[in-house]
Amino acid sequence: MAGPGDHTLVENAVHNPAEPRHFMRIVPAGSTRTASVGEHIIVESDAAVVVKEVGRDIYDPVVYFPRADVNMDALERIDKTTHCPLKGDTEYFEVVVGGETVSEAAWSYIDMVDGAEALQGLIAFDTRKVTVR
Repeated sequence: MAGPGDHTLVENAVHNPAEPRHFMRIVPAGSTRTASVGEHIIVESDAAVVVKEVGRDIYDPVVYFPRADVNMDALERIDKTTHCPLKGDTEYFEVVVGGETVSEAAWSYIDMVDGAEALQGLIAFDTRKVTVR
């Protein structure tokens, strides 16, 4: 069984310092990605990245968009934060477009864990609430 000082064989991965079997790779999305609610496009970017994470499970990849490409007028910060031991502390947003409010629809890491700095200034959307293509 792996101990806290061991690492996986995955190259170019960021590992949780307390649990090396919890890791992620951050890779360029490789194509233009969008996030929308209904017909309202919140972001279109060719500079998005994809986070591929393994922890207690193999998680679905998450697309993160540069904040500069996001229509920030459609996002309103809400009073919610979470902590991920691999990535850091988040802030959350609701999306408000076309008279519709989608609660807890987006997040951004604001205080990164060492090694996760590549997520600085990026925003992800909950794909159960926002369409990400």
